[in-house]
Amino acid sequence: MTLKTSPHPPASTTRAERPEGEVRLPRAGREKITFWILLAALIPLTLASARMIEFDVAALGGGFGDVLNLLGRMLPPELSDPPRISELLLETLMMALLGTVLATAISIPLAFLAASNTSPHPAVQRAARGIITLCRAIPDLVFAVLFVRALGIGVLPGILALGLHSVGMMAKLFADAIEATDAGPREAVRATGASRLGELLMGVLPQVIPAWLGTFIYRVDINLRTSVVLGFVGAGGIGFALQDALRGLMYESAMGIVLIILLVIAGMEILSVLLRRTLLNPPNTGPAPKLPAADSVLLGPMTGERSARLLAGLLVLAATCYSFIHLRINPLAPFLQFNELLAVFGKLLPPSIEGMEELLFTAVLETLSIGVVSTVAGALLAIPVGILAASNVAPSRALYALSRGLILVVRAIPELILAVVFVAAIGLGPMAGAMALAVGTIGFLGKLVADSIEEISAGPLEAVRAVGGGWWDQLLGAVIPQALPQLVGHWMYMLDVNIRTSTVLGIVGAGGIGFLLMESVRTLNFNVAGTIILIIFVLVFLIERLSAWMRKLLA
Repeated sequence: MTLKTSPHPPASTTRAERPEGEVRLPRAGREKITFWILLAALIPLTLASARMIEFDVAALGGGFGDVLNLLGRMLPPELSDPPRISELLLETLMMALLGTVLATAISIPLAFLAASNTSPHPAVQRAARGIITLCRAIPDLVFAVLFVRALGIGVLPGILALGLHSVGMMAKLFADAIEATDAGPREAVRATGASRLGELLMGVLPQVIPAWLGTFIYRVDINLRTSVVLGFVGAGGIGFALQDALRGLMYESAMGIVLIILLVIAGMEILSVLLRRTLLNPPNTGPAPKLPAADSVLLGPMTGERSARLLAGLLVLAATCYSFIHLRINPLAPFLQFNELLAVFGKLLPPSIEGMEELLFTAVLETLSIGVVSTVAGALLAIPVGILAASNVAPSRALYALSRGLILVVRAIPELILAVVFVAAIGLGPMAGAMALAVGTIGFLGKLVADSIEEISAGPLEAVRAVGGGWWDQLLGAVIPQALPQLVGHWMYMLDVNIRTSTVLGIVGAGGIGFLLMESVRTLNFNVAGTIILIIFVLVFLIERLSAWMRKLLA
C-alpha cells in the first residue's frame, strides 16, 4: 500500500527536513505582502480612474456656493399637502415591506438550490447562482421602468422591482448561511428515515433562521431607501411627490419632503437595530434548559427567543395582509398580465448596440472609474469613522456616539438625492456621481466596518492591553490584523454596490453607463438596454470573483 504525502511539509518539519531550496513565509507574512501588493496596484488604478472622469477637487470647492444657494432656496421647508404626503409615505413603507416579503418567498427555494450542500446537482447550483447574480446586476430602477411600461403607473411595479432586485442580495446571503450550517443535525434527521424535504426543514432551516431574520430586517431598511427613488419613474411612493416638487421648482416643498424622508429612514434604522437585538440577541432571563445537541438546534435554546420570533412573524404577516388590502393590490396581477410582462422584457433580446460601440465602451470605463474613485474616496473616511463607531475599540463614548450618529445620518440620505445636490454644485457629469457615491459610502461602509470590528476576538486585544499597549498599539497589533480580510471583502462589496448604483444615478445626469441605460429605455431602444444590462451582469460577476479571490488570499 502506498501512502500519499502532502506536497508541503507539516508545520513541525525542521529546516533540515524541508526540500532543498524551499522557503516558506509565515502566514502573517504572506498576508502582509499580498495586502501591500494589492494596495500598490490600487493607487495607479485610482489615479487613472480620477483622470478618466476629470475628478477635480478645486471644482468641487468652487461649487459649494451653488449648493448654499440651492439650500437657501429650499428654506424654510414646508409641506404643501400633508394628507397626500402622509398617504404617499405610507405607500413607501408598504412597498418596502411587500418587496422584501416577495424577495424572501423567492429567495428561500432559490437559496437551497444555490447552496453547495443542499443543491441537487452542480448544474442546478450554477444556474441558481446565475439567476441570483442577474437579479443583483439589473438595477431596481430599471426593473421599475420596465414594470411601469408593462403594468402602468402605481405601486405594484415598485413592489415587483424591489422584490426581484432584492433576490440578488437575499438569496445569496441565504445560500451562504445554508452552506455554513453544521451537518450534524441534518445527519441526525436523516438517520430517522426522514425524506430530503424533512432533512431541510428540520436539520437545516432551524440553523439558518437567525441569519435569515437579520438579512430580512436589513433588506427592509435598504428597500425603504430604494422605494423613495422608484417614485421618480412612476412606481409609487413619496418619491413621486419629491419629483413633482423638483420639476415644479417648489424647493421649499422639496426640502420638507426630504426632511420627512430622512426622519422616517433614521427611525427605521433605529428600529432595525432594536429588532436585531431583540430577535437575534435577546436578553437571557434565566438558564436555558439543557437539550441534546440536535434538539438545541431544532427547538432553539430559549423559549423567549422563539416566542419573540413567532410574534414578529405574525406581525409581519398581519402587516403584509393589511398592505395588500390598503393598496388594493391583487396578488395574482403579475400572472394575469404575464403576456404584457413577457412582451416588454422580451424586447431586451436579442442584445444589440447599433453602432454605439465606442460610446458604450467609454460609458463602461466611466462607470468603472466612478465606482473606483467613489469607493476609494469614501473608504478614506468610512474606515476611520467605522473604527471609532465600534464599541470595543472607540477611545471614548462621546466619539462612539458621534461616529454612530454620523453613520446614521449619512445612511438616511438616498444617493439619488445626494446626486441631485452635487449636480447642482458642479454640473452634470460623472464627477457628481462619484461624489454622491463617495458620501454614501461613508455611511454604508462605515457601518460594515464597525460591525466587523465589534465581532473580532477579544483575546488579542486583551493581550496587547496586558503588556501596556496604547490605543494605536491595540488598533495596529490586534484590530486591523483580525479584521483585514473582512475589510477587504467589504471594500470589494462596496465597489460592486457603487458600480450598480451609478447606473441609477444616470437618471439625474450623474454620468456613467446608467445615462445610456435610462435613455435607451425611455426611447424604447430595448435591444440596447439589454446589451447594457448584460454588460452590468458581467461586471458584477467579475467583481464577485475578484472579491472572493482577494478574501481567500488574505484569509
